Amino acid sequence: MAGFIGGRFMKHGLTGLLAALLLLCSTVMADTEEGIASYYADSLDGNPTASGEPYDKNALTAAHRNLEFGTKVKVTNLENDKVVVVRINDRGPHVKSRIIDVSGAAAKKLSLLDSGTARVRIEKNN
Repeated sequence: MAGFIGGRFMKHGLTGLLAALLLLCSTVMADTEEGIASYYADSLDGNPTASGEPYDKNALTAAHRNLEFGTKVKVTNLENDKVVVVRINDRGPHVKSRIIDVSGAAAKKLSLLDSGTARVRIEKNN
């Protein structure tokens, strides 16, 4: 049975609607997410981000795949318990196994400049 939903004709009816809802839910971050963080190279300083603002290696900003621009998240380095709050202003990371790219300033606060990556927890900072 086909259905008419939101002005679009869906050939798969309820199955299509459920698939769309699952996709939507999978793109929204839970309140907490754990994984690997990395940081932007200094050579990117001044380049435009996906939000349109230039990347500033001295600002506390980050890239996330689907959080809204302007969202603030608390990033905790699980290897040393250091914490920083960053504002999402870019899309990424582009390495599939990572969950967030932080600015150089944020990386310094998290003590991940030497290692390049760290296991982190990110939490929406409401």
